[in-house]
Amino acid sequence: MAIKALNEQSFFILTSLVETPRHGYGIMGDVEELSEGRVVLKVGTLYGMLDRLVSDGLVELDREEPHNGRLRRYFRLTDDGLAALMGEVDRQRANATAASVRLRAIRPAARPAAEGL
Repeated sequence: MAIKALNEQSFFILTSLVETPRHGYGIMGDVEELSEGRVVLKVGTLYGMLDRLVSDGLVELDREEPHNGRLRRYFRLTDDGLAALMGEVDRQRANATAASVRLRAIRPAARPAAEGL
């Protein structure tokens, strides 16, 4: 059975949860840092994605803690989430390798033309 590819946001959310459970704002900040600013999650988007990842069994609620009169929900990666993330890393690595092979094949031909300009 083929593993479903993760979108970039889900990839970074799962990556954020590898080391430790995190609450929503912690995930948002970590995703932005991990992606070097390429992925910036809004609160509504994050919680919608977390709900989907929970439904898919990739993430689960770790605990709820009171914070400023509200409950702060912490999420953690499940074993299935870890497997999905590892599969996605392998898939992206294979894709990058395939593209690199093709690019290496054209680079020698492209260099002389570019140098002659």
